[in-house]
Amino acid sequence: MFLKGERCYTPKCAITKRNYPPGIHGVKGKPRLTNFGLQLREKQKAKRIYQISEKQFFNYYQKASKKKGNTGENMMQMLEMRLDNVVFKMGLTPSRSHARQLITHNYYKVNDKVVNIPSYQVKPKDVITLNENKKDKKAFTVTAQVAEKMEVPGWLDVNEKEKTAKVANIPKLDEIQQPFNPALIVEFYSR
Repeated sequence: MFLKGERCYTPKCAITKRNYPPGIHGVKGKPRLTNFGLQLREKQKAKRIYQISEKQFFNYYQKASKKKGNTGENMMQMLEMRLDNVVFKMGLTPSRSHARQLITHNYYKVNDKVVNIPSYQVKPKDVITLNENKKDKKAFTVTAQVAEKMEVPGWLDVNEKEKTAKVANIPKLDEIQQPFNPALIVEFYSR
């Protein structure tokens, strides 16, 4: 989940080096999880990655289940199209929480309108720009280094010099690379 920051992109990551709980009983391994436990773990992973509450996550599931098509894919698309996630994927912030804070402080515009809601759903052909009077702030001196390391997804057209992005299309499930299984999340909620 890379909550430790930049260090988890290297082999020195604590999760990679010691993938077991601390203490004398940690190395033995984990008990086998039930189906419910696996489904719950996948849901919790997704919630923590996107940093949203249980109520918000359940609302995304309900909206996705009402749409035509695969519910898991619809939910993943809705989560990816959140403004805080798009700003993070642009490479302008080191984390989603940093993107959320900048959005709430009026740093970004969507189609030349200031949006300060991190959960705002962007649509295809929306243009996300950095507010003109905020471009020279200290928050963006480190982001040039972060942007070089990040991969920009194919559904997003980013102009790094002007710090703008255009949403080309809705991401497909194979373009979304997350370490959880949306099918298990759908099974969890459809009980």
